[in-house]
Amino acid sequence: MDGMRFEDLSLGQSARFAKTITEADILLFSAISGDNNPVHLDAEAAATSFFGERVAHGMLTASLISGLLGTRLPGPGAVYVSQSLKFRAPVRIGQTVVAEAEVVALDPARRRATLRTTCSAAGVLVVEGEAVVMIPPREAAPAG
Repeated sequence: MDGMRFEDLSLGQSARFAKTITEADILLFSAISGDNNPVHLDAEAAATSFFGERVAHGMLTASLISGLLGTRLPGPGAVYVSQSLKFRAPVRIGQTVVAEAEVVALDPARRRATLRTTCSAAGVLVVEGEAVVMIPPREAAPAG
């Protein structure tokens, strides 16, 4: 495991991850999640929707936060405890989503960090929330 340890974290520490949402991403997410809502898959049906065109699944967008926490901050070894989400705007096929996380609280007794999480596309906030993760401690030095 090459992720951070609880002792490596500090308030204000942040990371980001960007990904362009493709047609394939939407099709694969639909197959994995079982969410085949026409607003994601059917251009004709989506044209008559609130959005006026096909949009990515909100949870597909939010899943980029999971990737960020599991690979960058805090990274491998971190365990998700909770995640709140507010969906603010749609993401369209071809848009690049930037997921960001910032450490806003640390609980040393429980080795938990609270992170402010956001996703934006074209400079517009599309998802915001808060994550709590457990982080392993630094290994104790061998007695000796």
